[in-house]
Amino acid sequence: MFSALSNRGGIAVARYLLRVNGERHEVDVEDDTPLLWVLRDELGLTGVKYGCGVGLCGACTSHVDGQAARPCVRTAADSAKARITTIEGLSRDGNHPVQRAWRELDVAQCGYCQPGQVMAAAALLARDPDPDDAAIEEALRDNVCRCGSYPRIRAAVRRASRIIREEER
Repeated sequence: MFSALSNRGGIAVARYLLRVNGERHEVDVEDDTPLLWVLRDELGLTGVKYGCGVGLCGACTSHVDGQAARPCVRTAADSAKARITTIEGLSRDGNHPVQRAWRELDVAQCGYCQPGQVMAAAALLARDPDPDDAAIEEALRDNVCRCGSYPRIRAAVRRASRIIREEER
């Protein structure tokens, strides 16, 4: 939600009300500021990683209205009416089924891409708690892992799926 224009150091900025991780935040930024930089620099949510800046690697994957999205190619202006969830807001205690599965299977190597991988997996499992291998592959295909942890990532998604189904019983 757009508020008012102001001037910060000769640069026109606008105030936006963002809903991030269940909280409301007012930010004063330029209209074309990528949501990625608002999340990281304005709100201190550094779990959202910068990888490519053009929506190709998935390191910044977060949820926008429950769907996996790339904040590096969304602006703050485009995101003002959305519900945004970052890795920090996925679970207050770090025990979302996907996070538990990641720990159980020791998925992370360098860890840089992992928040984006976790968020992509969580979005998949929210819409399909029992995905087949093709659905897992499709949901994660655009998330790049330079360490090559793909087999463990896929195994962790399958494990998280089992955890979710067990908790539903």
